[in-house]
Amino acid sequence: MRIEILNPKAAKLLEDLAALKLIAIQDTSINGFADVLKKLRTKATSAPFLKEITSEVESVRSKRYAKN
Repeated sequence: MRIEILNPKAAKLLEDLAALKLIAIQDTSINGFADVLKKLRTKATSAPFLKEITSEVESVRSKRYAKN
């Protein structure tokens, strides 16, 4: 079910119902990490290759574990 809220008072009513645990509200506009990646990739001139990503991850991990 998708509801478009046209009046801010309706949003407050929904929040009150959620506080009473009568309904649950999930924000589907935020898909998390995948959306952030998609936005970053659309702005980038070129995407890094898997080898570059792996190399960077391994570098950071080796620095982190070298301190311990």
